[in-house]
Amino acid sequence: MLSSELKSKIDKLWDGFWSGGISNPLTVIEQISYLLFIKRLDDIDVLEERKANRIGKPHKSFFEKENLKWSVFRHFTDPEKMFSNMANEVFPFIKTLGQEGSTFAEYMKDAIFMIPKPTLLVESVRIIDGINMEDTDTKGDLYEYLLSKLSTAGVNGQFRTPRHIIRMMVELIDTTINDVICDPACGTAGFLVSASEYILQKYTKPENVFTDEEGIVHDKLGDMLSAEEWEHYKTNMFYGTDFDASMLRIASMNLMLHGIDTPNISYADALSSSYEEKNRYTVVLANPPFKGSIDDSDINATLKKVAKTTKTELLFLALMNRILDLGGRCAVIVPDGVLFGSSNAHKAIRKMLIEENQLQAVISMPSGVFKPYAGVSTAVVIFTKGGRTDKVWFYDMQADGYSLDDKRNPVEANDIPDIIANWRRCSKDNAVEPEKEDKWFWVDKGDIVDNEYDLSINKYKEIEHEEFEYEKSSVIIDRIERLESEILREIKELREMV
Repeated sequence: MLSSELKSKIDKLWDGFWSGGISNPLTVIEQISYLLFIKRLDDIDVLEERKANRIGKPHKSFFEKENLKWSVFRHFTDPEKMFSNMANEVFPFIKTLGQEGSTFAEYMKDAIFMIPKPTLLVESVRIIDGINMEDTDTKGDLYEYLLSKLSTAGVNGQFRTPRHIIRMMVELIDTTINDVICDPACGTAGFLVSASEYILQKYTKPENVFTDEEGIVHDKLGDMLSAEEWEHYKTNMFYGTDFDASMLRIASMNLMLHGIDTPNISYADALSSSYEEKNRYTVVLANPPFKGSIDDSDINATLKKVAKTTKTELLFLALMNRILDLGGRCAVIVPDGVLFGSSNAHKAIRKMLIEENQLQAVISMPSGVFKPYAGVSTAVVIFTKGGRTDKVWFYDMQADGYSLDDKRNPVEANDIPDIIANWRRCSKDNAVEPEKEDKWFWVDKGDIVDNEYDLSINKYKEIEHEEFEYEKSSVIIDRIERLESEILREIKELREMV
């Protein structure tokens, strides 16, 4: 979590942009993202030089001139000189990054340097310079804190997904280097970035993990990957779509900073008739918009065949099933209403998940997970395209490591490690049965079908609870009967003595 001191600095920086005339919060985030990107480029260049020196290989810098480097221009004492250098040298330079014809180049060509005055730039550089961009937690927390300031957050269900929930979903899917991963509502590319980091950690030899002179642990080396696998990782592994140009720029920068040389981020409304992707990806990870709607005339006909609705939370499930290749896996966040809604469209979507796929898990999350944006109750749904559903794994998450109020302070209670450990155990052996203290249980497909494909955990938790109460009552009755028997025996013995 960000320190209160750093939050205070970011608040001051935010106020500076607003007082400077930039009133659109997304524009503020975009401008700050450019500065974070520029600093991170310099950090990566220094890191690559260290690695090259370590193994005795030559190093070719990103930068054509020294004044393009953050580590150089941050020392400029004249605000006007720094401002002119940024506007006329550095910013035009970052717009040329990325391969010709790449999505990054496409979206960055419209990027505009909008910091209004030299003094604000100097203050921005000073604050950002104090942030350790190698620390992924700090960087992620910073992005989350900036995104929390979006006044539009929550409109049309566009909630920002907490990074620890994203990481949990990535671990549950257990992505591999052979996957082709897509987020059809990618936003800032949080799911794709987390998946990329998971891959690098997974394919790093433990003995090669090292801590540098600054105390930073380097455990995402990917040194077990072949040249062909690296090429796949950098160019053809990660895909995302969104229909917000600012988000696409942020997503592209985010992926490039994580070693994805050619971000495959495209401008598209994935639910519309113009988006025709199908049977392509091996993994889909997403938190699509909740409670939004789309013009009926623009909905892709293939989605209408699955469910006649304009609700985006239902249409996205149909879309994910369509874009997955056979055997592909999906982990998606859905609002609770998707699990128990009684409309024909709700039932059709749930029936599709169960009858046409292998629905594997429904993980109910507490309503506070998305605070301060909203208190909506959600669940993670995991399914594999094709296959057969025999029974479904349910987990009742009650804590995620943070308080469930608007403050979301760290707390000790956290079910996520237990979810991951038990899921890995149960997905390998579905004959494993829960203990009484476990928060998970199986539900047979037949029970779900009998309940009109209802997937709400309370529907089946109540049954488990009733069975437990009955079992508990039986034990008490048995004890009472034994006591009565003992008392009667003692009375008989006393009579005999008399």
